[in-house]
Amino acid sequence: MAELLSSCTSGGCGAKIGPGELSGLLAGLKGADSDRLLVGFSGSDDAAVYQISRDMALVSAVDFFSPMVNDPFMFGKIAAANALSDVYAMGGEPLFALNLVCFPEKMDKAILSEILAGGAEKLREAGAALAGGHSIFDHEIKYGLAVTGQVHPDKLLRNNTCRPGDKLILTKALGTGVVMAANRVELARKEHVDAAIDSMQRLNKYAAEAADHAPNACTDVTGFGLLAHLCEMAGENVTVRIYHGALPLLPGSYDYAAEFLLTAGGQRNRHFVEPKLNIAEFEAVDFPLQELMLDPQTSGGLLLSVSEDRACEMLAKIHESDPAAAIIGEILPRREHVIIFGKDPAI
Repeated sequence: MAELLSSCTSGGCGAKIGPGELSGLLAGLKGADSDRLLVGFSGSDDAAVYQISRDMALVSAVDFFSPMVNDPFMFGKIAAANALSDVYAMGGEPLFALNLVCFPEKMDKAILSEILAGGAEKLREAGAALAGGHSIFDHEIKYGLAVTGQVHPDKLLRNNTCRPGDKLILTKALGTGVVMAANRVELARKEHVDAAIDSMQRLNKYAAEAADHAPNACTDVTGFGLLAHLCEMAGENVTVRIYHGALPLLPGSYDYAAEFLLTAGGQRNRHFVEPKLNIAEFEAVDFPLQELMLDPQTSGGLLLSVSEDRACEMLAKIHESDPAAAIIGEILPRREHVIIFGKDPAI
């Protein structure tokens, strides 16, 4: 087996630039104006959307990172699933993708062949064509996709259109960053690593199909962690109450977090979100749960804001493909803090 982890200093979505730093870097950037650009980076959505006709808009997303597993074929599958997720989060259907490759010149090219094969397998599962790509030599392995999809403009999902009274559904368990951090230092149990890998390589296609464009808002939970993505969903308009006792967690992740097997990305996320939280409530939450809400997720689940009368029915449909999915919170009219906490819906 290729030792991919020894070839890189960080891996997966934990390598992302923090949300606070990123917003500063993007401030003031602007291309040509276009009335057809429905979604650009002026917001914090998961992909760009460009309308080409009354009935169709293109969804464009790009994502790549360094390995978080040693198996090159599985790394390719995870990276592709992660890149495809942004199209699903916008309510779109992937059409085709381009490979993005950085690879060390002296490393065995058979490893790269396996990475690309893993990515191609996920594209076939998604029903998306592989249309080409770009590659360069680099000191560390990096792989991902630029994905183009389609969506009817009336069925486009945004991440900041939650409505008071909505329930929040998270479709995958939290903890991939923590489990893989434990694995990197050889302290994770194999069954826990296997569960995390299974979650990361699973497409969000099936949860999106079960949701069937019915959510009022949607995003996917990736490198910024649950809480930072919730801050993006809340925007300036609503407050989110998290039921921290209802969060689905990957096996072993709570214990690894309790042992301080954490990530630098999680700490960047903490610095970004703390000013937006009810700190007294947050500090009353067990430390491992705090960290798992901040943990960078690689190929994490969809986060759906759904009207209360449809939430349970939608959750039951999502359970057919994603049994860990759970209702984890609710949307409230705007209060002093962006995010508040309660152990369960009764609080």
